Amino acid sequence: MNPQTLNECERVAINLALNAGQMMQTSSGKKLQIDEKISYADLVTETDKAIEVYVFEELRKHFPTHRFIGEETSEKAPLTDEPTWIVDPIDGTMNFVHTFPFVCISIALIYNKEPILGVVYSPFLDKLYTAKKGFGAYCNGVPLKVRECESLQKALLIFELGNARDEEKINSVFANFQKLAFKCSGMRSTGSAALNICAIANGYADGYYEFGLHCWDLAAGVIILTEAGGCAMDTEGGSLDLMSRRLLVACNESLAKTISKELVSHLKLERDD
Repeated sequence: MNPQTLNECERVAINLALNAGQMMQTSSGKKLQIDEKISYADLVTETDKAIEVYVFEELRKHFPTHRFIGEETSEKAPLTDEPTWIVDPIDGTMNFVHTFPFVCISIALIYNKEPILGVVYSPFLDKLYTAKKGFGAYCNGVPLKVRECESLQKALLIFELGNARDEEKINSVFANFQKLAFKCSGMRSTGSAALNICAIANGYADGYYEFGLHCWDLAAGVIILTEAGGCAMDTEGGSLDLMSRRLLVACNESLAKTISKELVSHLKLERDD
């Protein structure tokens, strides 16, 4: 994709993200229609659905030949080499329902099965993260750079409980937490995968792992992280597969590999494709 087209894609995506953020702010704190998906910890609101419909309608007007994958609608096209938009209208829906501010919209453009553009906007934190492949990553227009951290002992890590509540997932989460928690400086959990990844890109933390994510949770964040100098891989140390539902990111490859070796449970999950 040529730079001029990529710039236009970024312009449109940023505008849609800002408008979606306004939709979140308008409905925040009001009585919402809330439904459960796979568990009582996996929620969807009318605002999630409305934002996704709006974003896809507008993207189709600008890019009618592109493909689309979204969390809340029937947009579940398989990932191909064609230009594909992957959207999470509200990443952190549980946070949104409780007015906990770690909430964002995540918009990614994938080409040849790799992220080439990412926009993550958190209206309640007033942070707009953007990145294009080969052009760096930014937060509110300021260049991003990961923090320098080579030692697990000095690292601040992020983990999540996730939405699933089955016994295998519960055991896996706590086995990994028990192994890592007292070998690093600290562990944090915010409830938004996209913002967790951006936190590494922003230098707020040093590593993050999670099992059970979907491609819409991580696609935009990954390009922002890597353009900020960070590393993204599979939890077992191989190349990242956007559809595998397993993610390990860190400020550098050395720390990522160290975290991977410490993880004692690597869930095998149903793929997104």
